[in-house]
Amino acid sequence: MKNLSYIILGVILGALATYFFCPRQIEESSIKIVKPKGVISTENAKELNANWTLHRKAAVDSAAQQQGRKEDDRSVWWSLSDIENYLVYAKNQSDSLGYNMTGIRVYLGVYGKNAGQTKKDLSTMFIVPTGSPNKSKASSINLNFRGGKGDIPAPPLNDGAGGDGGYPQ
Repeated sequence: MKNLSYIILGVILGALATYFFCPRQIEESSIKIVKPKGVISTENAKELNANWTLHRKAAVDSAAQQQGRKEDDRSVWWSLSDIENYLVYAKNQSDSLGYNMTGIRVYLGVYGKNAGQTKKDLSTMFIVPTGSPNKSKASSINLNFRGGKGDIPAPPLNDGAGGDGGYPQ
């Protein structure tokens, strides 16, 4: 009888330990949604796109026409999973290189002559992680005058799908 009480006590303690120490799924309603700084209205985005069309489209498309294409790409698309995977990858690479990743930067670029006929000399965009070198807790001098927003030498993300139409597509 004494052994049975130890078994019952063990089961109860095991159930309690499982309840408190095993991860639980977070319910959707408990996730706090925060609007990021810099979110603009769709009307503002349309105005920005119209301004780009007015001031840049002719020059950019004339360069594309010299390469035998009617117009250059105006946007780049990446899947949500590619962006999420890249952020995890870039954070990991930054950590292993001794950097604290604090953001990302998007650069404009142009494919070179060896990119193949479909991309040759046309526009692209690529994403680069930004941050600052990790400092030891004993360090008292921060010589990074850029505010921790320098590019991290981790591999950038490129090869998104080009878009030739304006906003919205």
